[in-house]
Amino acid sequence: MKIPTPTYRCPLGRIQPEPSDLEAMKQRGWRDQHILVVNASDDRLDFIEREFVRRIGERLYGQGGIHHG
Repeated sequence: MKIPTPTYRCPLGRIQPEPSDLEAMKQRGWRDQHILVVNASDDRLDFIEREFVRRIGERLYGQGGIHHG
C-alpha cells in the first residue's frame, strides 16, 4: 500500500503577491499618473507609431539602452 507523502507548504507562500495583469497595470498607470509604458514592437501599433515610440526612447534614453549624458 502506497501512502502519499504530504507536501510541505512554505509559510512565506501566503505573503507572496498574486500574479498581476500587466496590461491592467499599464492602463491604471496611464489613467492615474499619465505614465505610458509602450513596447516599440507592439502589434497594436502601425509602422509610424512604432517608429515614433522608438525615436522618443532613443532621444530620452540613448540608442540601444546606452545612456548618453
